[in-house]
Amino acid sequence: MRIHPVEFEVFKNLYLAIAEEMGVTLCRTGFSPNIKERLDYSCAVYDADGETIAQGDHMPVHLGAMPLSVRAAIDSVDMRAGDIVVLNDPFHGGTHLPDITLVSPVFIGAKDRTPTFYVANRAHHSDVGGMSPGSMPVAREIYQEGLIIPPVRLVRGQGHGSREGAIDQAVWSMILANVRTPDERAGDLSAQIAANRVAERRLLDVVRKYGKTRAVGYARGLQDYTERVVRAAIRKIPDGVYEFADALDNDGFRNAPVHIRAALTIRGAHATVDFTGSDPQVEGSVNANFAITLSACLYAFRCLVEEDVLYNAGVARPLTVIAPPGSIVNAERPSAVAGGNVETSQRITDVVLGALGRALPERVPAASQGTMNNITLGGVDPRTGARFAYYETMGGGMGARLGMDGLSGVHTHMSNTRNTPVEAIEHYLPVRITRYGLRRHSGGAGTSRGGDGIVREYEMLTETSVTLLSDRRERPPYGAEGGEPGACGRNTLIRKRDAGDAGREKAGREKEERLPGKVQLTLQAGDRLRIETPGGGGYGRRAR
Repeated sequence: MRIHPVEFEVFKNLYLAIAEEMGVTLCRTGFSPNIKERLDYSCAVYDADGETIAQGDHMPVHLGAMPLSVRAAIDSVDMRAGDIVVLNDPFHGGTHLPDITLVSPVFIGAKDRTPTFYVANRAHHSDVGGMSPGSMPVAREIYQEGLIIPPVRLVRGQGHGSREGAIDQAVWSMILANVRTPDERAGDLSAQIAANRVAERRLLDVVRKYGKTRAVGYARGLQDYTERVVRAAIRKIPDGVYEFADALDNDGFRNAPVHIRAALTIRGAHATVDFTGSDPQVEGSVNANFAITLSACLYAFRCLVEEDVLYNAGVARPLTVIAPPGSIVNAERPSAVAGGNVETSQRITDVVLGALGRALPERVPAASQGTMNNITLGGVDPRTGARFAYYETMGGGMGARLGMDGLSGVHTHMSNTRNTPVEAIEHYLPVRITRYGLRRHSGGAGTSRGGDGIVREYEMLTETSVTLLSDRRERPPYGAEGGEPGACGRNTLIRKRDAGDAGREKAGREKEERLPGKVQLTLQAGDRLRIETPGGGGYGRRAR
């Protein structure tokens, strides 16, 4: 089929608009602040082979991994018109258990035996069971982290002996019986169903207007174009082998760094990222599966492309990713993975960008904060008597680059959410925010300065279970080209002293306790938790 440049732009924006409208639908109909306020979700459109055509400007860590979820759904379930498949299993296409993915086939004609498209969305649910509220525990195995959902039908469409679009009540009930906040989960799952239904209708509209041949042909053309542009970007990198290494602070159980090493080989228009030499999978929950590692690599190379192209399957074609099975970057069941999606993904990105920086020092920035500063809160709300489970991530400093300071207080790289507004937190939770602002002078110095992190202080108004999964508390974000590193993050517990406290401090005064980056604890009413997020690295050596 001949590709017309004007029609090419029309279809590019049509497919992108469908993915974006999915996101708008999910945001507006979701129940939880994690969906409505933080926008912790992602949506995309796929071809008949489960390859990405277009995705919304949502979460990079979700989007690069979602094609593996779509593939798992295709391989596991014989989908028919109206079906929706649900899954979260990290070892069958998922990332970590709170990220629940819904996949729908799109059949164009009543007589079609195979789908022409698929649509999918992934949303982070604030609780999916497990050993601690929020389902982001400092765990030793995946079974402690929450409910594991293999690819199964959540909604049964035509041909299953029920009316089109009927929710499978057995699956629905099984999911809601295993979570602490079933009403909120039901609301968010319903919003995900609605998002997929919107995309199905829009794709049918496209085919009705332009015909199936053109719709499919231009989808393929968009993927091919992205591939050509990415290959052109790789071709500008000098051939060679570029190595870089960095580490997570620890795994939450052993106080030892977890190393990630990459060798980047450039040969013409092809790149190979080899993580051989990275540490084996660990006891704690910072293990990343292959989907996460692939997602981080795709993101890093997409950052090299200046042209306005869709982020689709074409990005992956010029890349080979080697991640040894059983390693920290390709963990195997039953390893715990809650932190792999949020923390290790950031460190993998730092390592791949660090290797690219050896090849393109004037284009690649210093390290950004390198953590999502995950915090989960759970307990019983005294205002309602109902259980609550809350999850959020926090922004920090962006790394500086040539001629430009890093941004302050923003989500970086694999995270693309908002910082939750104070008003939303205090409305939904028995929590008071006593301090919120930028962490001044936490960015690394240089000819360009790294962005500053954030300070957020929570006061508990009732007994609350808290889990922290954070990093860059011991190893700072690196600078580039002689720039200084950003400041490490810091977690602090602030309690009231009582008459039994030892020392010369008077009863009633506060005492501060430095907390590890990864910890679970129970706080009482009046206790405060202060999170100070890392700054970004500086770029360039300042003149003395």
